[in-house]
Amino acid sequence: MSAAMDEGFDPMAHEMCAHKSFDELEVGDRFVIPSRTIGDANFAAFQLASGDNHPIHYDVEYCRERGHPGLLAHGFQALIQTAPGAGSLPHVLGDNMIGFLDQSSKFLKPLYLGDTAYPALEITELTRQRTTGIVTVRSTVHNQRRELILEGEQRFLVRLPT
Repeated sequence: MSAAMDEGFDPMAHEMCAHKSFDELEVGDRFVIPSRTIGDANFAAFQLASGDNHPIHYDVEYCRERGHPGLLAHGFQALIQTAPGAGSLPHVLGDNMIGFLDQSSKFLKPLYLGDTAYPALEITELTRQRTTGIVTVRSTVHNQRRELILEGEQRFLVRLPT
């Protein structure tokens, strides 16, 4: 195998998708985040990172005694499924993305060990300011039973085209 340099390869052109400016975005644009089944490793990693040691999240018998079919994920574990970087939105915004402003969410149904989460972001509002714009998205997570388990909003600050 040769270690020769490929002059035709440009690392700066190695991008996941085409970029869009603020003016190219539209209300209704949807950014699906890959689905994932929530397993033991997800629970262990979240417990380690959060320090949340409540038995509702790691003791299956405790959960069953309280009417749950299995381990109940922390609400924030459902929320992190909507992390924009797990999907294409920040890649579409590219260098126009300045930062993540805020988020809010409502936890509508439980997320259990073994459930599959289907997260998505959809643009609901585009607010033009003087030199920047705000992209508002609706964040959702559905489960394999087609139930909406989380709904929220996220806002991002982006550069306007010059």
